[in-house]
Amino acid sequence: MNTDTQEVLTAEDVKELAPLYEAVVLALKQVYDPEIPVNIYDLGLIYELNINKEREVYVKMTFTAPNCPMADEVMEEVRHAILLTPGVKGCNLELVFEPVWDQSMLSDEARVALGFDPEM
Repeated sequence: MNTDTQEVLTAEDVKELAPLYEAVVLALKQVYDPEIPVNIYDLGLIYELNINKEREVYVKMTFTAPNCPMADEVMEEVRHAILLTPGVKGCNLELVFEPVWDQSMLSDEARVALGFDPEM
């Protein structure tokens, strides 16, 4: 898989890839944290999501805790969800722990689902 992050997409490329990007986001929203009843996208666990011209997806993600006992299973579920997205030709996941995840990364939807004030 071409993981060249220096690839420059034209405006036409971006417009063409936008529906695929949205489809990948929807696929990521089907993957839930095993301990928190919120999907990984709204939890803020996806730090970076890129799609190149070859329709290969690159995701940089984290977990709420570095010692997550379900990390391998969740990573495989993420890979599977992305690869099942129509139009995706490949997938590369990178697990990182910098910056450290915290509650400020929650989406408003996740804050509501967890009973937090969405304005925080």
